[in-house]
Amino acid sequence: MNETVPETMRVIATTGPGGAEVLRVEERPVPRPEAGEVLIRLAATGVNRPDILQRMGAYPPPPGATDLLGLEGAGEVVAIGTDVTALSVGDRVCALLPGGGYADYCVTPAAHCLPVPQGYDLEKAAALPETILTVWANVVESGALKAGETLLVHGGSSGIGTMAIQIGRWLGASVIVTAGSDEKCQLCERLGAEKAINYRNEDFVAVIKEMTGGKGVDVVLDMVGGSYIPRNLKALAVEGRHVSIAFLEGSEATVNFARVMMRRQVMTGSTLRARSDAEKARLVAEIRKRIWPALESGDIKPVICKSFDLEQASDAHRLMESSTHMGKILLRQ
Repeated sequence: MNETVPETMRVIATTGPGGAEVLRVEERPVPRPEAGEVLIRLAATGVNRPDILQRMGAYPPPPGATDLLGLEGAGEVVAIGTDVTALSVGDRVCALLPGGGYADYCVTPAAHCLPVPQGYDLEKAAALPETILTVWANVVESGALKAGETLLVHGGSSGIGTMAIQIGRWLGASVIVTAGSDEKCQLCERLGAEKAINYRNEDFVAVIKEMTGGKGVDVVLDMVGGSYIPRNLKALAVEGRHVSIAFLEGSEATVNFARVMMRRQVMTGSTLRARSDAEKARLVAEIRKRIWPALESGDIKPVICKSFDLEQASDAHRLMESSTHMGKILLRQ
């Protein structure tokens, strides 16, 4: 390990499953990179919904992964393991993490790192990896969204939602979103959504039928689940694709599969964390080739709501759970 790296670091650990109050600052040994890995001194870390679920005890880390929260971050490479040739000590990167981002240092496979886009600081870069990979894997690959099609995004003002709007528009699709306030809807339309539906006072199924002349949307990106699933299918076109990435309202629903069959609809979904290291590396290489130029040109950019100091992780979680935020929430190391 590089001699300038300390032996111990600050981390945010949990005292047990529970609310935001279970997050505590602790001191732990700095991890050492193994073969194919790098050690990153983090400058900032993204806060994501899976962090909330893991803190509550509902989303355990994969076998062998750290118990620390944090699935994306940005910083400087300070040590490299054997078999790492594409990165060097001193490189500035943003990275998909197996966990461990709520700390001063973390290790991750070198193949899961991306260069900081030109014109970005480390804090802004920390908002990219988990969000972009999730949108790409689900909207572009599983959802097969194409130019000229229509995408429906629930939670349009979230970190995932704001990125999905921009990637959808960049692909040449029309984007419709739902959000929970007029302010959130206005943000979504500024980002390029053709229509933002305030779900508190409008029925998105009825609005979509009217907008599309009864055709429906081609792809739904759903993070709500529950009662939204059968409603989504009503809003989905013939041969439309329904992609689930989260279940804020629950993971169970009653679905009329006769309708699914008659309209040749596809229902799928995925999580990013459960994918193999090789699959994550493939996705990282794909978005570096396809999306990184759009980030550097300004055609796509993250929307950042608020940054908190690492010790304020509980406050960051409370903000996310309030659902009043618009865009990404970050922790600064």
